[in-house]
Amino acid sequence: MTHAPSARPPMKLLIAAPRGFCAGVDRAIIIVEKAIEKYGAPVYVRHEIVHNKYVVDGLKAKGAIFVESLDQVPDGVPVVFSAHGVPKAVPAKAEQRGLDYLDATCPLVSKVHRQAERQVEAGRHILFIGHKGHPEVIGTFGQVPDGAMTLIETVEDAEAFAPTDADNLAFLTQTTLSVDDTAAIVSTLERRFPTIAAPKGEDICYATSNRQTAVKAIAARCQALYVIGAPNSSNSLRLVEVAEREGTPARLIQRASEIDFAWLDGVMTLGLTAGASAPEILVREVVDRLAERFTVEEEQVETTRETIAFKLPRGLEAA
Repeated sequence: MTHAPSARPPMKLLIAAPRGFCAGVDRAIIIVEKAIEKYGAPVYVRHEIVHNKYVVDGLKAKGAIFVESLDQVPDGVPVVFSAHGVPKAVPAKAEQRGLDYLDATCPLVSKVHRQAERQVEAGRHILFIGHKGHPEVIGTFGQVPDGAMTLIETVEDAEAFAPTDADNLAFLTQTTLSVDDTAAIVSTLERRFPTIAAPKGEDICYATSNRQTAVKAIAARCQALYVIGAPNSSNSLRLVEVAEREGTPARLIQRASEIDFAWLDGVMTLGLTAGASAPEILVREVVDRLAERFTVEEEQVETTRETIAFKLPRGLEAA
């Protein structure tokens, strides 16, 4: 007997919590929106404010113009720096040109910047664990003089590094790394350089580690897992890796339109999460699209509750 086409197979959907927006992303988006309210459109933003096309397109519609360099910002208009942080030379150049600027750098990234300055002042060479070319890495390197920092991407890099002064080293990390990968690199550095100075507290931000823990909590229970996020979003890519390391096939999608139903063939239990720059509306969009083909039963799996919020820069609270 053939099934009527309306008979949708059942699917259990395990939705990770926490997921989606973190406090730093939330704050950055509000800064752009309030800047547009305060100054009127257009407001220029140097680099994507957060790595998410849906968010960026939404802000473009309100009057934000995204550029990669300060040279593309005309005189006399306000400019916002992205949540990933910028090298010191960028605000210095904005000041030279008399531009009004708002810094939407995540406070947890700014904390790493300040630690970098302090370690250099203390005469230490910094080993920075991160991904080459990521805007956060470029911004952090731009806080200190050239040559004061060396990028370490892998355990191999940590093994190969040859310092001029092994007793005056410190390490810092990008905030959006894999907790497990970073631990392996740190233990290599600490074994090779027992006197290396560690950051005060953890550099990997609470939101990155919470989202990775949440994925671990559901990975073993599902046959496949979707991460909603952008291909240039470091924390989203790490969530795919975390699931795969637990033995669960995982894929990154930006929108519901990218769901591959052939890939879901035979999947009865699907995991779902979203990177720190993906809004909840995209999670609901994915669930609705799945519900067109499956009889979806949702279960939210919460590993912790996030209550962190960051203050807005002075001059915008009132906007």
